[in-house]
Order: sequence, then structure tokens, then C-alpha cells
Amino acid sequence: MDVGTWLRDLGLAQYEQEFRANDIDAEVLADLTAEDLIALGITSVGHRRRLLAAIAALRDGAGSAPARSSQAFAGVDVTTLAAPDAERRQLTVMFVDLVDSTALASRLDPEEVSELLRAYQSAVAAAIARYEGHIAKYMGDGVLAYFGYPRAHEDEAERAVRAGLAAVEAIHSLKPKYDLSLEVRVGIATGGVVVGELIGAGEAQERSVVGQTPNLAARLQSLAEPNSVVISRNTRRLVGGLFDLADLGSQHIKGFAQPVRAWRVIGESQAESRFEALHPAALTPLVGREEELALLQRRWDETRDGEGQVVLLSGEPGIGKSRLTRALQQRSDESTYTRIIHFCSPYHVHSALHPIIDHLQRAARFDRDDNDERKLAKLEELLALSTQNVTEVMPIFAALLSIPSGGRYPQLQLAPEELMSKTLDALADQVEGLARRRPVLELFEDVHWIDPTSFELLERLIERVRSLPVLLVITFRPEFKHSWSGHPHVTSLTLNRLSRKSGCAMIDRLTAGKTLPTEVLQQVVAKTDGVPLFIEELTKNVLESGLLREESGSYVLAGPLPPLAIPATLQDSLTARLDRLMPVKEVAQIGAAIGREFSYELLALVTPLRENELHGALARLEESQLVYRRGTPPQAIFAFKHALVQEAAYESLLRSKRQQIHAALAQAIEEHFPEKGTAQPEVLAHHYSEAGLAEKAVGYWLKAGQQAAELSANAEAIGHLMNGLEALKSIPETRRRDELELDLQTALGMPLMATKGYGAPETGAAHARAQELCERLGRSQQQHFPILYGQWAYRAAGGEWSKGRQLAEDFLGRAELHADRAMKLVGHRILGFSLAHIGDLLAGREQIEQALALYDPGQHRSLAFRFGQDQRAAGLAILSMILWLSGFPERASETMDRATKALEELNHFNSRGYVLAWGAATLAHLRRDAAAVRLHADAVISLSEEHGLRLWLAHGKIFRGWASGAQGSPSESVPQILEGMAECRAARHRMRAPYHLSLFAETLHRSGKTDEALRALAEAVMLVAETEERWCEAELHRLTGEMLLSLTTPNASKAEACYRSAIAVAQAQGAKMLELRAAASLARLWRDHGKCAEAYELLAPVYGWFSEGLGTSDLNEARLLLATVAGENPSA
Repeated sequence: MDVGTWLRDLGLAQYEQEFRANDIDAEVLADLTAEDLIALGITSVGHRRRLLAAIAALRDGAGSAPARSSQAFAGVDVTTLAAPDAERRQLTVMFVDLVDSTALASRLDPEEVSELLRAYQSAVAAAIARYEGHIAKYMGDGVLAYFGYPRAHEDEAERAVRAGLAAVEAIHSLKPKYDLSLEVRVGIATGGVVVGELIGAGEAQERSVVGQTPNLAARLQSLAEPNSVVISRNTRRLVGGLFDLADLGSQHIKGFAQPVRAWRVIGESQAESRFEALHPAALTPLVGREEELALLQRRWDETRDGEGQVVLLSGEPGIGKSRLTRALQQRSDESTYTRIIHFCSPYHVHSALHPIIDHLQRAARFDRDDNDERKLAKLEELLALSTQNVTEVMPIFAALLSIPSGGRYPQLQLAPEELMSKTLDALADQVEGLARRRPVLELFEDVHWIDPTSFELLERLIERVRSLPVLLVITFRPEFKHSWSGHPHVTSLTLNRLSRKSGCAMIDRLTAGKTLPTEVLQQVVAKTDGVPLFIEELTKNVLESGLLREESGSYVLAGPLPPLAIPATLQDSLTARLDRLMPVKEVAQIGAAIGREFSYELLALVTPLRENELHGALARLEESQLVYRRGTPPQAIFAFKHALVQEAAYESLLRSKRQQIHAALAQAIEEHFPEKGTAQPEVLAHHYSEAGLAEKAVGYWLKAGQQAAELSANAEAIGHLMNGLEALKSIPETRRRDELELDLQTALGMPLMATKGYGAPETGAAHARAQELCERLGRSQQQHFPILYGQWAYRAAGGEWSKGRQLAEDFLGRAELHADRAMKLVGHRILGFSLAHIGDLLAGREQIEQALALYDPGQHRSLAFRFGQDQRAAGLAILSMILWLSGFPERASETMDRATKALEELNHFNSRGYVLAWGAATLAHLRRDAAAVRLHADAVISLSEEHGLRLWLAHGKIFRGWASGAQGSPSESVPQILEGMAECRAARHRMRAPYHLSLFAETLHRSGKTDEALRALAEAVMLVAETEERWCEAELHRLTGEMLLSLTTPNASKAEACYRSAIAVAQAQGAKMLELRAAASLARLWRDHGKCAEAYELLAPVYGWFSEGLGTSDLNEARLLLATVAGENPSA
């Protein structure tokens, strides 16, 4: 057994050098005692206990320390779990090189060189160990170290930079001993690597790291000046403003195609707080913390009134503790209070009073170049703010800050215990002295990292501030234990995750109000789980990724949306959480491959662990609070607390390992949970895709897409089917591959129609490809029908009515040839639809009535999922329009009622949108019922927004705009109609474009923009000629005449010509209602010019034709007009 590997698996790699330096191998290891560990310099009690437990396990043959067990798995041992395999992870690599080692060798005896190299290596190793890095290799005068492996911390880049600076300082301290000018160069880089695979044999065996990061670190080292540290772009981003840096610009480095940006580290920055250093840019406005901030403010107000308060602010990393305290500070005028901030550090958990010392140095404004005299003067100035007896306390504070006083103050003759007691008293007195002048806000940040002496001071302060105007805010993570909550002046405040609404609001602030695409927003919200830090970093990562581009004040996707990657700024933190689970991390990785939630039953089928080992591993996962459990095994369900933790666990797996796990999961589900494969085929599809078993994946993606389409879950259906097409790319081009693609493309057409529109390029491409494959394979007519239907819909939507009619006739002919009743039903409907739109209302009506006569609910309801909408509801909706145009308004209303009722029997969203837009709203508009149009428009917009029905959403906006104008808000209506028409154009939807332009023209006219309205109508008439969509042509001519008469200088002759054209078109089409309107307009014009007899003779026979709807607005107006002209016409 390799001792280094054993230590790494325990998460104690920092002690490897001490063990090797003292010749501790596997044989000696089992006999080590607590005294031996102390002699090795292991001062941490926790680390000694962990090592002793692992050594005891070695004696028993177990291999490592036993893990604690949760109540659900009491008494189970997990010590037999294997060491981790190679994995992917983010690593910060440090390369240290001794400058001019060859010249040194030429000046010294070989034995002296050997001794010098050992001293150099030991000094560098100590600096690395101090920050818990791992020395990977000694290469002569070079040292290669990893930060982030074998165990990660949340701040590896910072640790590496601190270690690099410490190494430079350590080598400098060797100079006096060797009387040589020793210098080092340090290069540091951060990036993704594959790490952990064992290479070599025996003593030469080591774990490899594959990736560019080690090479980059070595190259950066060569750029560094002697005794300096150079870092990469990724490292620089991770350390934020923690260090002062000098930009070295872009460097051309061997082995890298593009120039590499580099920075030289000058030293630690003088930022007031760690939070500010890591957030150098403007802070994101606080969102969703109004109640918590209000509570803090109340405690601050009570403090200002003389009642000291303590607030215990707890929450997980990234939840916003520091941001909340910063918000409290921003609310107060700095001139009215004194602020004291202490930051506990993971690097100084054993450094007595480090947070206090750090604060005093910042408060006294010490500079790097200050000598001892200058520091003492600054310290005196600081202490004068809190006491009049500066001379008495200066020796204590000078000793605390390790500043030699040079006889300036009386020498302290105190035992260490007594000195520490007086120091704590002096520090507490300082706070009280400051509070006598004005209120004090004192913050202790990250107390989970507090050293024991600072903890003792903090306990004294909690008692002392009760009677002082001091607000003491203490922040910590949930694992920190304390006994302070029982005090009456202590308030506990736990920060929870943000709500979805607050999370979206925070994203909106980060994007400066520019909306993200819905699918991007959904990914960000789902992955970040309401943790503000996660939200901020993932949103920024998206904005910087190049996935988006700005367009009209919003962000739109610049291409396909891949799964959003974990930001580099979160990688170390997430990996650290997982590494704390050693040696049960593999169980977390398998669980992550299953998903955010995973069942005990499925996990047990694929894990190599025995039952008792699995119980123990799951107990460890529970105790870590990275997963939660519902129920009791074997029915237990486990869930990752954070989506990003699950993703980090999964991403750490090598691709080959992922494929093995997914293949095992798919096989287990098929064999043991077949009902899940039936109910959720997308689960099996996902596992087979990730396993690289493409053909099986495609079959399940097809099933998943079909099932989703049947539930009107069109977006999901498209996603599943597109995944199937993606999986198909890895299958060789064979007949079987073409068959699979044909099934996918055929299934894809209908949900694309519903979401993108009938004429969208994606819809047309799917049907065109399906047709090509169908012909190539010589498939049956049954497979041709959905494809042919898709081609008809594509042509009709594009305004190609001549081609559309031919395709509809071809469809019907094939259906009749094969005596297929269902296809005859579809064929009659689409042919009737086509005929009606080109203005042949009678023929269109006959075809649709034939279709409705064939409809059998029991047999034909499922056609909605093959052809985009329910054939009966769609047929009735268009028939209602035909009947109204043909002069049967009452039958039109009855038919529309039947269409609406048909929808109640079918849960199909696209059919509902179809009937609302092309049936109910259209009929209401034709009847000039603005209130009804608004009602139906609002309904279709709500439905479309909820279910992603792009085409119906555009139609809803057009109708809503017209209704707004008709109801007295024309200025608001024009933009709505324009937006709707633009969305139709974007979807290549020209069907009904002339009709939409007529609505637009009416609205413009109401807005007083008659000239623009006439241009819109002229465009509509041109479109009628181009597309042959003539059903509304008569109304276009009539409206043109109306508007010509409303001009400042009316043009009666042109108006009359328009009315005559409208009458002629309506008569040719059998559009009696439009003929009545046009005749009434012309009769009104003639009446106004004294031609009442002609007016009466024109209008009377048209009106007399009607046998129903006599109470409708059009017929009422005609009757009143007839009465008017009859009264002035003696012959009437």
C-alpha cells in the first residue's frame, strides 16, 4: 500500500511529505501512536483522531476510518469502499522552479548542492502543505503541485497564490544560511483536467494529470521574473480582488495556438473585506431579502437607542450572508457610527486572534513599506479613539501585532496565560470605548473558521454588548455549533433560498432588464435552486458565453442551447463538497447519473457495493446534507440538495465511466422496472443516448416524442424527437437508419406546426425530409398521408394556395383510392379549407360538410395527434366562417357553438388555439363584436403563452389590437397588431395576411391615419392577387371605398368604383353578407348624392334575400338605410 495514496484518500494529503521524510511506509504505519503523530507536527486534534481511527482500521484489515451512520443505516461500516477512479475536475496547478540551478551546481560541492536542493524542496513543500496543496512531483530543481486534488477546497486558486507567495518568502529566508542569493519563479494556472489514473509501477507509480493546465503553469513560470508569481486568466478570475496584480498582457507561449493573458502577483490586496475583494464590481441589488433586512434594521435601531443586540446570521455557502450585512451598512450614514469587521479564514483556524489582528492592521492603515516606528504611531492614533490610556494598552496591542517597541513602552512581565487574558480584556475594552462615542456595528464573518482564542473573545463580547450601543452580527454556516441562542438580546436569523420569483427578479437585475430566452431562464432557475451566488455566477457565465446576442432590448439565442456549464467560479466549491464524501463519492456519482432524484432500488441494482456497504455510503451522503432521503429502503428516494452539486458529481466522471453507468442503468430499468420504460420512455432514451447505444436510444426518443405530442406537450415532444435525430447521427447510413429517421421526422412535423407555425422553415424541412425518405424507402400510403398533410399545411401557410389546393386534391384522391374513411375525412376538410380561402365558398362548404358527416368520435378523435388539430372542431370552426360569409349568421353562431363544445371532449391545446383564433375570434370580428373579439383574443393569448403556441399567440395579438382600437384605445392597438403580423412573417405564415391587413387598416383609420390605412389596404389587395386568397377580397375593396370618402378631400368616384368591385367579387363568391355590406355602402353614397331610387333598387333585393339574422347589426343597418331611401323615393 502506498502511504501517499492512503493519506489522499483520507483527505490528509498535506502530511505526505512529513510521513515520507520520516520513512513511514505501510509496515510502520500500522504501529503509529498519538505521540508519534504529535512528533510529526500534526497539531490538529481532528486530523490526529482521523488518522488514529484509520490506523486502527488498518490493523483490523479494513483500510480506512469508519464513517458515522445515520439512524436509518445504524451500525454499517463503509471502510471497504475502493479508492476513486480517474475523474474530470478543475485543478489549479503550481509549478515552482529554482532560478539558475545549473550555475549553483557549478559553484558548490555536489553534497552541498544536494543539501541545498533538499532545503529548497522542504521550504516549498512546507508552503504548499500550509495551504493544503498536494505535491505531485519533484523534478530536480522544479516542484509540481496540485490544488484541488486529491481533495478540493472551495478556494483552490487563492490557496495556490498564497502558497506561491509563501514559497517565494520561504526561499528568501534560506539566504542567510547558505550565503547564496536563491531565487524562484512560480507559475500558476487553473483549468479542467483528467486526473487520477495510475501510471508507472512500484515507487515510480503516480496519478497522472492530463490536460493543458500543467503545461500552462510551467510555461507561465518561465515568464516570471525571479522571486515572482505569474498566474493565468482563469486563476485571475477566481481570485478576484484578493491580490494586487500587474497585467503582463497577452503572451505568445510555446504549445498554445492563441496568445495567453498573464498577470504578476504583487501581494495581498488591502481590500476592506474578503466579500468586497471577491466582488470588485458593482454589487447586484439585493433581491428577496426584504424581511431579513428589515429585521436587521430593527435590531440596529434598538442598538442606536442604547440596547445592545446580537444577531446570529446562518446559512449555507453563497446564500447571501455577507451581501445582507453589506446592505445594512449601505443603509446607514458612515459618519454616524463605527464599523468593525472581523473575517475568519480557513487558513488561520489555528492562528490565535487572526481576525482581530487583521482588523487592527486594516483599521490602523498599515502599509507594506511602514517601518516599526510608523506602525506604532498609527496604532497609537487608532487606540486614541477608544481610550485615554493609550500608553497603558500599547504594550499589549504592540505584542499582539508583533511590532517591536524598542523600549518605547514598559516591558510586559507576564506569563503567557496572563498576557492572553489581559489582551482579551483590552480588546473588549476597545469596543466599549468606541461605543461610548457613537454606536458600533461589529461584524464577525465566517465564524465556522474561527480560531479558539477569537472564539473566547467573541463569547466575552456577546455578554459585554448587552448594555452597550453595539450591534454584533455573527455569520456562519449551518454546521457551526454554539450555545448563544438562549440570551435575551440574541436573535437567530437563518437565510433560506430565494423563491422562484425572487430568483427571476435577480436574473433580471443581472441582465439590466434585458429578458433572457425562456429556455435559458428555465435552465438558470432550475440549476441554481434559489442560491444567490449560484444565480449570479451562472447568469454571468451565460452572458459571457457567446450563447446569446442582443436584439431589440432582449437576449436571443445565437444558436442551439446546450446544457449550461458549471461556472469555473463554482467548480472548486462544488467539488470540495463532493470530496468531503470520500470514500463514498462513487455512490454520489452513480446517483447523479440517475438524476436529481434517485431510488434506492435502482441504485442497488447498478452499484458494485454490497448491501451493507451501500447502506453505509448512503448514510454518509445523508449526513453530509448534500442529499435528502424520503422513505425507508428499499422504497427510499434520495434527492440532491442542489442541482449544481448533482451536475458536479456527474461531470467529474470520465466519459467512458459515464457510458458504463448509463448502460447498466438502462438495462436495469428495462429488466426490473418495465413499467417506467413504458410510462417514461425518455428516461431510457436518455440513458441509452449517454451510453452510446444510439439505435436503442432513438427508439425510446420516438416513443417519448409521440407520448408527449398526445398530451399536447409540444415543446417536450420536439425536444425528445430532436434528441432522437441527434442520436441518429452516430448510426451508419443504412436502410434501418432511414426507417428510424422517417419515423422521427414524421412525428416531428405536428408539434412543430403547433409551436412554430404551419409555414415555419423548420416545419417545412421536417416534412420535406420525411417525403424524401418515404419515397426512398417505398413506404405505404399510410405513412404518406401525414407527410402529404404537412406539405399541404406548409404551402397553405405560405400563401401558395394553388399548390395547396393541388396537394389537398391529391390527398383526397389517395384516400378515396384506398377507401380509407379517416383519410377521406381529413382530405375533405383540407380541400374545403383551401376552397373557402380562395373564395369558392359553396364548394368549400360542401367539402367540409362531407368531412363532418364522416367523423366518428370514437374512431377519429385520435387524428388530432396525427394531423395537428381535431378534425371535427377545426371543420366546424371554418364552416362557421363560411356560413356567415354566405349569409347565414344564425347557423354560423350555432356551428361555432358546436365547435366549442367539441373542444370540451378533447384535451388538445392546438385544436383549442385553432378554434379560438380561426373560429370564435374571426366570427366575432366579422360580426363587429369588439367585446367578444377581446374575450377570445385574451383566451388564445393566455393559452398560447402557457403552452408555447407561437402561431396562435401572433393571431391573438392581432385580434386583441383590433378590439382595443374598436373599444376606444387605437394608440395602444396599432403596436399590438404590428407585433402579431411581424411574428406571423417570422414564422413564414402568409395565410390570412390580407385579412390581417384589413384589421390593421381599420385600426389605423380609427387612429386618424387614413393615408397609412389606405396603403395597408393596397398591400392587402396586392397580396390577394399574389396568393389567390380571395375570401376577404370584397371587404378590402369596400373598406378602401369607405376610407376614400373619409379623406379631407373625399374621392366619391373612386369610392364608388371600389364598392362596385366589392359587390362584383362578393356575388361571384356567393358571399351574401359581404355583398350586403358593399351594397349598403354604395347605397349610402348614392343617397348622399340624391340618388335614392338607385340606392333602393340596389339594396332592397340583397336585403330581401336574407331569411335569418335579421336582428344582426349588418341587417339592422341595411333595413334602416332602406327606410331612409324609401322615404325619399316616391316609387319605393
